[in-house]
Amino acid sequence: MSHHASSSGREFPQRPIVGVGVTVRRGNAVLLVERGHPPLEGLWSVPGGAVELGETTRAAAAREVEEETGIAIAVGRLLTVVDRLVRDASGQVQYHYVLVEYEASPLDTRAEPHAATDARQARWVEWPDLAQYALVPGLDEVLALVH
Repeated sequence: MSHHASSSGREFPQRPIVGVGVTVRRGNAVLLVERGHPPLEGLWSVPGGAVELGETTRAAAAREVEEETGIAIAVGRLLTVVDRLVRDASGQVQYHYVLVEYEASPLDTRAEPHAATDARQARWVEWPDLAQYALVPGLDEVLALVH
């Protein structure tokens, strides 16, 4: 049984979608968002999303963090590039993202996040408290690159 691409083109895509993930650090804390939409709705992740046509990955990183949390950032070093594949019950690729992961810091270290766009919640989480959060698969490996 074949599926058709969704109206957004993100579900059952014809090809992988390039996205960004941004590990924003402030002292001993990292900025996390609770995902408000599939895939992985309800799990916690770093801010991020799809790169728009004509946009660099660094520009996408800054835009996504500001859209999801209201925090303006300075995009830092490239951490890694990861594949995120989600298959449906029949084994067909439902979502396929190639995520460019960056490290970043807030321009205003006193800024407090507020959830917007597709983030249900946004908050600074201290490193020792990360274990209390249901993180998206693979995020712990990315966070290990900065802590």
